[in-house]
Amino acid sequence: MFSSLDIFLIGATFGISVYWFFIRKPPVQPDPKPIFPPKPPGPLEPGDFIQKMKSSHKNVVVFYGSQTGTAEEFAGRLSKDAQRFGLKGMISDPEECEMENLTQLPEIENSLAIFCMATYGEGDPTDNAQEFYDWLQEGSTQLDGVKYAVFGLGNKTYEHYNMMGKYVDKRLEELGAERICEVGLGDDDGNMEEDFVTWREKFWPAVCEQFGVEATGDESSIRQYSLQIVEEIAPEKIFTGEVTRLGSFKTQKPSFDAKNPFLSPVKVNRELHSGGDRSCMHIEFDISGTKLRYEAGDHVAVYPVNDPELVDKLGKLLNADLDTVISLNNVDEEASKKHPFPCPCTYRTAFSHYIDITAPPRTNVLKDISDYAEDPKDKEFLLRISSPTPEGKHEYHEWIVEDRRNIVAILEDLPSVKPPADHLCELLPRLQARYYSISSSPKEYPTSMHITAVLTKYTTRTGRTANGVATSWLKKKVPNGPESIPTVPIFVRKSQFRLPFKASTPVIMIGPGTGLAPFRGFIQERHHAKENGKELGDTILFFGCRKEKEDYIYRDELENYRNTGVLSQLHVAFSRDQDNKVYVQDLLRNQKQSLWDVLEKGGHIYVCGDARHMAPDVQRTIREVICEEGGKSLTEAEDYFKKMHDKGRYACDVWS
Repeated sequence: MFSSLDIFLIGATFGISVYWFFIRKPPVQPDPKPIFPPKPPGPLEPGDFIQKMKSSHKNVVVFYGSQTGTAEEFAGRLSKDAQRFGLKGMISDPEECEMENLTQLPEIENSLAIFCMATYGEGDPTDNAQEFYDWLQEGSTQLDGVKYAVFGLGNKTYEHYNMMGKYVDKRLEELGAERICEVGLGDDDGNMEEDFVTWREKFWPAVCEQFGVEATGDESSIRQYSLQIVEEIAPEKIFTGEVTRLGSFKTQKPSFDAKNPFLSPVKVNRELHSGGDRSCMHIEFDISGTKLRYEAGDHVAVYPVNDPELVDKLGKLLNADLDTVISLNNVDEEASKKHPFPCPCTYRTAFSHYIDITAPPRTNVLKDISDYAEDPKDKEFLLRISSPTPEGKHEYHEWIVEDRRNIVAILEDLPSVKPPADHLCELLPRLQARYYSISSSPKEYPTSMHITAVLTKYTTRTGRTANGVATSWLKKKVPNGPESIPTVPIFVRKSQFRLPFKASTPVIMIGPGTGLAPFRGFIQERHHAKENGKELGDTILFFGCRKEKEDYIYRDELENYRNTGVLSQLHVAFSRDQDNKVYVQDLLRNQKQSLWDVLEKGGHIYVCGDARHMAPDVQRTIREVICEEGGKSLTEAEDYFKKMHDKGRYACDVWS
């Protein structure tokens, strides 16, 4: 028999043994020194701009929301400016960044985030800023300690002027970030360059005060790219005009976009005007056999090519061999953008396909090329008109903007200025895609996409002929039998400009000139619905042109739609067929009773065309009709109109 004490001792001994052999953890020993050195850290995660800033010792990041390239251009200028104040900047596309990493920005000494944000359409973010906009709207991440500034790019002729810039500025503050300079608002209807320069003159002193830095005093040109002459290279490795890279236009890819446009054959290119000295083209792009899709109301982007004669003239003015193969390489080896455009290529390719040589150059270009003026008077003049003084701004506006001088005209008028071709390639902005309202419906034209484009051609105050880059190029894209089918790189940009879901909902469409384009697609949609037995609501079109016998475009089509009942009403204003000019807004006043009836039935109004004059005039007329026919006060009419707009019953697709 074991006593209770014996049992206790046996149990205790057993428990200690179990703990010692099975449960007890051995003491922690320090890690032995590795026999081999540790592996270097792997590549940075895509979108991790904070780690990129740390590894490259940058403390200023400039984000851009850009649709036509101007915001990206301004971002690059601000990034370069940082060096003049002892800071190091980089530009970043928010679409390629994890924007929630902004919370880590204060970890970097003297860090600053700058946002150059353009507003697209009716208060929308640009394509590349959409995800950032969504993140700001949905997120609640606090940005305490983040210092920021915003410059917005907009156009006062639009109702939602600079909406994106204002929203980003306000939302960043709400999330706890610290604004170091008041938001800048650039107006493209006025002088965007002057607005930017004026804001920049306030911005950098605010930076100096915030971080205790000062200008270095070095005003010499800062080069971002170095020139490499490429002498021995296989011809197939030289870029010859593809929009983005070798191997563009891959039809096997699931979708087409700005980085992978579709090289579309041109099926039709015919003249729409029947007289006068102007030209309007109806062009049909063949999209059969592709996965390219569109809806009525969308936009199609066209990548144009500069006029070969203008390119040759520029080469002669620069004393450059245009067929020299070059590569411009970023001096910052850690920069994500290794080249300003696809390299290697020839100067001819760069000036033809990648660089905008027709737009009036901005002040930073004039300032930098002044270094190459052999005549002191030319140098002094360029420095004066590129300065931020009131006199400089005025002279720049007169000599550059009002006279519409492009880089070729400037070099012609200042013959002692001979900048190197490679520096000019770095300074001038990229040639951007041009957007056109699609003037067809996929329900009736599933294998083609149509545009309606007026040829841009005019004489400047200096007596030079100015041609629109895209329209003058498209004018030559005429098919000549099956053996000669020209092609155009295109992609589709989705729009919110849409017909009501129900075909029975009444609509009023107001579109003078090529403002008719999206409505041609809308009318085709209604025709398709009618052919399929659907009931149509009132479908009313107000169209305007100069002269009935010259520029009444698509006349036969429109009158046929009216005769078959697809268009319930067709009202056409011919502004110059009588002594007193008549415009679409005049016809709206004449039809104010039927206009009010449509509004009271829940109808939708669509406006397309000129944003500077026509669209505001139409809005005023609509408000007048609401007052007069609806018996409402001005305040009530404003409220009625605002509710229409908020519910999507009043939509605009306008340009200035």
